[in-house]
Amino acid sequence: MTTHVLFLCTHNSARSVLAEAMLNHWAGRLGLDVQAHSAGSAPSGRVHPCALEVLGQAGIDTAALNSKRWDGFAADGAPPLSAVVTVCDRAAAESCPVFFGGPAGQPAKGHWGYPDPSLAEGGEAGRRRAFELTRQALGYRVLQLLALPLQRLDRAGLQAALDAIGRT
Repeated sequence: MTTHVLFLCTHNSARSVLAEAMLNHWAGRLGLDVQAHSAGSAPSGRVHPCALEVLGQAGIDTAALNSKRWDGFAADGAPPLSAVVTVCDRAAAESCPVFFGGPAGQPAKGHWGYPDPSLAEGGEAGRRRAFELTRQALGYRVLQLLALPLQRLDRAGLQAALDAIGRT
């Protein structure tokens, strides 16, 4: 049975999309039955061009990426989510979307906060660097998640693992 992970941020244009793409890329490379999704509470309607650029430079397919609302993941017919991870920056007083669960019940919830790379200083070069560093950092955490025995973890075990990864 596929393990489904939803990454959330407000606009679903950068961090959550980077996490989705990184998890799907590595799950595919490792032959794992894990699928990532991303969404936002107030989606921008577009994926940030710098997110697409850094993913493409890393050899990651971006064709299926798009910006969408999170509420579709709480509706009937949505994939049964095992985990929901917010990636917004609480330290910058950025509001993170709250996910109440879907038809399959309450998934484990984690928070892996990152500053919004689209707001990085230093002009275009600074923004590109921030996007690349965010992609790398999310990739590190995604690999930690994929190293877990996801098919055997119960909700409490997955919750503890998400919390531990969030502290790294």
